[in-house]
Amino acid sequence: MSHNNGSLSGERTITGVRHRIRVLVVDDSALVRRLLTEMLSSTRDIEVVGTAADAHAAREKIKQLDPDVITLDVEMPRMDGITFLRNLMRLRPMPVVMVSSLTEKGADVTLDALALGAVDYLSKPKIDLAATFTDYRDELADKIRAAARASVKALDPLRVPVRPSSAPGPAHTADAVLPRDSTLRPLRTTDRIIAIGASTGGTEAIKEVLIRLPPDCPGVVITQHIPKAFSGPFARRMNDCSAVSVSEAEDGHQILAGHVYIAPGDRHLMVVRDGARYVCRLDDGVPVNRHKPSVDVLFRSVAQHCGRNAIGVLLTGMGKDGARGMKEMLDSGSRTIAQDEATSVVWGMPGEAVALGAAEHVLALEHIAAKIRSLAETMDITREAAAPNSGP
Repeated sequence: MSHNNGSLSGERTITGVRHRIRVLVVDDSALVRRLLTEMLSSTRDIEVVGTAADAHAAREKIKQLDPDVITLDVEMPRMDGITFLRNLMRLRPMPVVMVSSLTEKGADVTLDALALGAVDYLSKPKIDLAATFTDYRDELADKIRAAARASVKALDPLRVPVRPSSAPGPAHTADAVLPRDSTLRPLRTTDRIIAIGASTGGTEAIKEVLIRLPPDCPGVVITQHIPKAFSGPFARRMNDCSAVSVSEAEDGHQILAGHVYIAPGDRHLMVVRDGARYVCRLDDGVPVNRHKPSVDVLFRSVAQHCGRNAIGVLLTGMGKDGARGMKEMLDSGSRTIAQDEATSVVWGMPGEAVALGAAEHVLALEHIAAKIRSLAETMDITREAAAPNSGP
């Protein structure tokens, strides 16, 4: 069961009639309810049709008001947000944006919510919003618009939580962190690199790929738009549910087969050469495409240092980060894969890659890991066939 997608403007179309995105705000704090209502009500295409202080009131408001999107607090009286979300996604799946505290404890609960089907999350608004009111409102509105267009499916009753984007910054390109360098030549090596980028809906999509990879797969580097408090817990979750070894990337980490390195939530992750090895390089530069870490930065580094030794994968996500970087990877000889629209929560980033001609393969999420494996095997066969004629 999928939620009806809306138009790109944010206004949904029902039987040919446009209307504003209808939002129900659910939070036990009267102040937070008022702040979120004021912010969303100041936008052109979003209206708050109601508020609720707890899950029981929210259930009745959903029946009465039929909202397009819900903002949901994690900690509420009578029934916590996770329990309510689990019931909601099982019985009446609809787009939900979680509003939570971005602490490490909050990260675990929010990752549970994303695993249950929430589209995205946002930090609790600060009490003193004078300096950041506009930025917070714009980020909240963008997430509501994306949620209204998201593909939301009913929760599988057997699914057990074992999923986010960082605060936007200025819209720099990858040049601000890693300028193009046409003099670099990919290292002649048998080592291969799998580079994965994702945003909204990406934490669950990444999980679906990683759990299907064998323990001896090529080294994997991942940029997921995620805040600092989330990247460590997310890496630990992925490590617990997959055959590969998953960790948060550290500067200078050698990239090894059977290992996965996830960008910290406040650093760009790049792949560079160190002699005959590939290593992780972390960079504290400006946000790129409003994100830090940025997929474009990762993909450009892979294009420049790995070339035909790499496979690039772009998964679900809002915006266009990673699309140009994937085109650079393809142009350098890398193999490239984009997630298809049908299985993406938001077909922004992979859709942009397809539009640029950057995606060699466009696949449903459940087929991506198998394609990675087959491409990696083909790369091995090609190298073995070329070995007698290859230089030192």
